[in-house]
Amino acid sequence: MIAKKKIIPQKSRASKVVAEKTSFREPQTMEELLQQTDYQIKGLKRGEEVKGKIVNITPKAVYLDIGAKMEGIVTDKEYEVAKDYIRQFETGQEISARIKSPETDSGQILLSLRQSSQEAVWKNIKKALENDEILEVKGKEVNRAGLVVDYQGLYGFIPNSQFSVKLIPQLNQLIGKTIKVKILEFERDQRRLVLSERLVSEAEKIKEITQIMKKVRIDQEYEGAISAILPFGLFVSIKMGKTDVDGLVHISEISWDKVENLDRMFKVGDKVKVKVIGLDPKENRLALSIKQLVADPWLEKARKYPVDKHVKGKVTRLAAYGAFIEVEPGLEGLIHISKIPAETKIDIGDSVDCFVEAIEEDKRRLALGLVLKEKPIGYK
Repeated sequence: MIAKKKIIPQKSRASKVVAEKTSFREPQTMEELLQQTDYQIKGLKRGEEVKGKIVNITPKAVYLDIGAKMEGIVTDKEYEVAKDYIRQFETGQEISARIKSPETDSGQILLSLRQSSQEAVWKNIKKALENDEILEVKGKEVNRAGLVVDYQGLYGFIPNSQFSVKLIPQLNQLIGKTIKVKILEFERDQRRLVLSERLVSEAEKIKEITQIMKKVRIDQEYEGAISAILPFGLFVSIKMGKTDVDGLVHISEISWDKVENLDRMFKVGDKVKVKVIGLDPKENRLALSIKQLVADPWLEKARKYPVDKHVKGKVTRLAAYGAFIEVEPGLEGLIHISKIPAETKIDIGDSVDCFVEAIEEDKRRLALGLVLKEKPIGYK
């Protein structure tokens, strides 16, 4: 028996050919390409760390191939905060980034380099401290204690004492300017970075001063010239050999009387006599005093008022812990609240009879008690 040949209907054969052509045609969309290559796209989450190769760097953006359906981009604010870090990049380099937004309104994958850039910054800081390297920072803001600066997106601080004396009165002019500094100390956990401008600008001078200060002794007296006047005191330059050594006369060490406006009392260039009251090897400066060159007039006055002496004074001010009494001009006493009976009323301007309980030299005042006509039990 002869087998019958199977006849395929024309329509079915045509359909098969079409199907074969369709299955091998060039992909028309990204989805068709991914289906043919069996490439799996991993879902991206905000904050996720990804690695990618840099495919393009422009003045305002960095593009990374992170293996997603489109390139990731670092742009706008994320670019600005990491621009110092980005300057080190090259096309083709592999770096880490974090997903800022898996898909923006414009369909982009927005990346952030903040964490990576900060990691790099702290590594640079640690290396610079270990190797005594110079860093460049930019002035941001002045406060009473010194200058806040920016180092590659991280804020640091230069105290007043860590500037050369000539710069201290001009800190406002350093805002926006580049300053060369060295690191004094840092604490990464506290995001604390303390810097010094002096260690760069006065490097050689500091070496000389370090040797000179080994010979300086407490209570030595010198004559110097005022090199700067600031709200907190005077900087005085003392000639020691060929080197000018700077010292600070704090406002509390200028006079035994209260001092409020130094600009009215002194001018730059004035000659003053000073006494060394402290040595600060860390800052290579002297702590100086003007007032300690003369006897404290308060002690002279206080000697006239021994313990138990009766005095009469005027109430000048009241505090939660007692009443202040002016015994004579420049000599003040305190009646502690515990020494004032509840039924006794005292007001500013009242004249009161007192006796001296103690002389408090450290506080420069007398401890007083009230002379009462009728003394409560236990009251002296």
